[in-house]
Amino acid sequence: MLLTALLTGDSPVRNFLRRLSGASLVPFRFSQCLFSSRSLLLGTVIAEPQTVTLLSDIRRRLTRMRRRRAVGRAYDMALEVARVLPPRANVLDVGCGSGFIAHHLSGILKSTVVGLDVGENTNARINYLPYDGRHFPVKDRSFDAVLLCYVLHHAQSPRLVLNEVSRVLRDGGLAIIYEDIPKGGWDRVVCWTHNRQWRGRTGPCTFQLAHAWRATFSSSGFEVISERPLSRWRNLAHPVSRQFYVLRLDSVAKASETQRPELEPLATRIQTSVCLGV
Repeated sequence: MLLTALLTGDSPVRNFLRRLSGASLVPFRFSQCLFSSRSLLLGTVIAEPQTVTLLSDIRRRLTRMRRRRAVGRAYDMALEVARVLPPRANVLDVGCGSGFIAHHLSGILKSTVVGLDVGENTNARINYLPYDGRHFPVKDRSFDAVLLCYVLHHAQSPRLVLNEVSRVLRDGGLAIIYEDIPKGGWDRVVCWTHNRQWRGRTGPCTFQLAHAWRATFSSSGFEVISERPLSRWRNLAHPVSRQFYVLRLDSVAKASETQRPELEPLATRIQTSVCLGV
């Protein structure tokens, strides 16, 4: 009787549930509802076919909220990237995921942004190309900037990815890189968990400390023109120290590098093992 009174009429509880679900609730008529042990355990009501269940309304509402947060985070990152790029710069977003960053970035820069990833498609409508994880399916010297947003630690050979970045960049082009940095005990735990989640799909993660990344960038023909730490709390689901790098392709260094065999620095391999606790 009390539950009926709370969910019918214009009670505060009903008004709250209406706002939460984002839809008009069909009046509950308990005399016409059928309850089962399964429905009671799940907190659902088996009602008339036209009745919208409260649980499904809440689930849809939560899905929309998660999508809005993802789109909002992508927009904030697109603004962050756009601040270091010249207007109308053509950008290649490697490992674009949902595609939301590339979508926002193309609107902010008023330019062409192409997304690459290993999946078949993206959630956002962007210029998208499937990627085999090794070689970018684009022409040499075709982009002003390349974005690698938390991508390099998924690469089994970061040097191979960076060589592809330098191949597709025009002279003086920029590489924008976000990376997780396991510099403390908490960070190493978060990175270890992330590695456990992803190693079956992309192989073991290759997390490195900031100085090891700088050595990797330098040996790949890039100059670090700026870097800064980012708050671990920008993503509560993955609270780890982060670093934001802006690199410029050093044509002279790259030319000399191509004359030497491709060898990954020993310090980088040792650092990777330490970060993962191997």
